[in-house]
Amino acid sequence: MNSIRHGAERHFGLKTLGTSVRTEVAAGATTFLSMSYIIAVNPAILSDAGIPAAAAAFATCLVSGLGSVAMGLWAKAPIAVAPGMGLNAFFTYTVVLGAGLSWQQGLGMVFVSGLLFVVLTLTGMRQAILEALPKELRPAIGAGIGMFLVMIGLRNGGIIDANEATLVTLGELGSPTALVTIGTALLIATLLSRGVRSGLLLGIVAATLISIPIGLAGGPAPQQGGMLDAAFQLDVGPILSLSVIDLLLAMVFVDLFDSLGTMVGVISKARLSDEGGRVPRLGRMLVVDGAATISGALAGTSTVTAYIESAAGVEAGGRSGLTAVVTGVLFLLALPLSAAAVVVPTAAVAGALVVIGATTVGFVRSIDWDDVDTALPALLVIAGMPLTFSIADGLSMGLIAYSALKILRGRAGQVPWTVHVLAVVILARYVFFA
Repeated sequence: MNSIRHGAERHFGLKTLGTSVRTEVAAGATTFLSMSYIIAVNPAILSDAGIPAAAAAFATCLVSGLGSVAMGLWAKAPIAVAPGMGLNAFFTYTVVLGAGLSWQQGLGMVFVSGLLFVVLTLTGMRQAILEALPKELRPAIGAGIGMFLVMIGLRNGGIIDANEATLVTLGELGSPTALVTIGTALLIATLLSRGVRSGLLLGIVAATLISIPIGLAGGPAPQQGGMLDAAFQLDVGPILSLSVIDLLLAMVFVDLFDSLGTMVGVISKARLSDEGGRVPRLGRMLVVDGAATISGALAGTSTVTAYIESAAGVEAGGRSGLTAVVTGVLFLLALPLSAAAVVVPTAAVAGALVVIGATTVGFVRSIDWDDVDTALPALLVIAGMPLTFSIADGLSMGLIAYSALKILRGRAGQVPWTVHVLAVVILARYVFFA
């Protein structure tokens, strides 16, 4: 055991990062618990497209596990990957049910989009796109992700609800789900304020134990199909005929900004960026992201991307790739039980997300609010992510506004030309391929 621990310390540079094996293991477990809902939610969404639920659950665990381990070992980043929320809905309700494609053809589209991600990365284009992100807006990405997490937590915890007149309204605070969510958030906040670095993990575990006797914990999911029924079933025919090029481009753009936005936000929260705000080993992270998407299509699931819940592990003290490795191993250990719903209740995760979001929003301190050229685009990023329920859309709104303001004020030459090109491409995507 000592040799394994010393080997991990050397490979991941734990002492240099000011962390330890014990902290990284706790952080990895925290990330897993925070995003384990995907084991149940992803099959539920993909089954609407026709993919057998058991096969989708198996593919979710397999790809999340292998992708997260690769992210940790090779890219050495505390970022876990899994089939993306929003991207799975796009796959089911737009690509399959909306465009009339079969789920096999939809997986073919995911496969091709993954190849494009890798090509863009190896040619340096994805890195160039990130470098084009204005430094003034980078703190807004972290803050926007924080607000997005708060929105998810409050909604999933029953504290806010939909309302036709006001978009959102107060939920039923007396419901068991809302009470557990509030209690979990208060417990986690108390533990963290007392310096308990595993406060998130302990809070989620405590909420789960409380939820079991009152009936909030998850139960077994219905068995639908075999675990390998979706493996290697993809069909790239429609993509080769270019009949769905608009859907393919939309898929590429959404994942592009989801992954970039999440990586920048999580790495910034972990304070692993360099003095220029650049993300170390970004190229490797992006290659893993694209390769995981390719693997996901082969296994039978929708687009795989970096997960904003990785911020939970960072908040628990995770600073190295060992955090992602632990998360990945836990996903792989869940394979035999992949067809069962997770035991961790939604309320427990919801409370944790609210606290994580609260700590992440602090990036707004770095924004120059006195400069309108920065303030308006930054606000659109921060507000756009939770209000559109999309990291990609919030980031896109800010970039378009930033470029437009610079041009209108005669300051277009003060920023790299790639910023304006990127803004035009994004705008064209919304106009022609929305």
